[in-house]
Amino acid sequence: MTILIDTPRLQMREFTLDDAEAVLAFSIPEVTRYTGDEGTVQTLDDARRIIREIWLREYQENGYARYALVHKADNRVIGFCGLKFEPHLGGPDLGYRMLPEYWGQGLGLEAAKAALEYGQQVLKLDPIYAEVVEENHASRRILEKLGMVWQTQYEEDGEQIHRYRTPKPSTSSMPG
Repeated sequence: MTILIDTPRLQMREFTLDDAEAVLAFSIPEVTRYTGDEGTVQTLDDARRIIREIWLREYQENGYARYALVHKADNRVIGFCGLKFEPHLGGPDLGYRMLPEYWGQGLGLEAAKAALEYGQQVLKLDPIYAEVVEENHASRRILEKLGMVWQTQYEEDGEQIHRYRTPKPSTSSMPG
């Protein structure tokens, strides 16, 4: 399998149907409580459907999607990270999630930073957005550490959603 993104502790690659057990493992309520899709993946068939009908299709249609997040030390898929095209944003959305035993180690920031750089430098995407529910303070801190700029806040399904985006390129005026 081709590694698309390599960091000191993580690798990211496209998902395959062989990753269904890992997808099921990180689709627990503790991980998905702020994602808007809690309870979507409850069986191996659900996991295979997400891989096949969403991620594999998005790789073909958009050239990118969420990637399998592999922890190098134990060669285990521990979650996902990457971009997906969001029609309501008109552009790519940065997203990530991982198993709770890997939280609090800086892996979310490491993964998100690498995926954001990949999106900007390799895929040439600009702007890149990220949306997070108000209560998800850890993810909001990650987005702020990445230098993403708060853009707006709105309510959806009773949740306050914060939208961030990559900074607009600076425009310097030429002396004249």
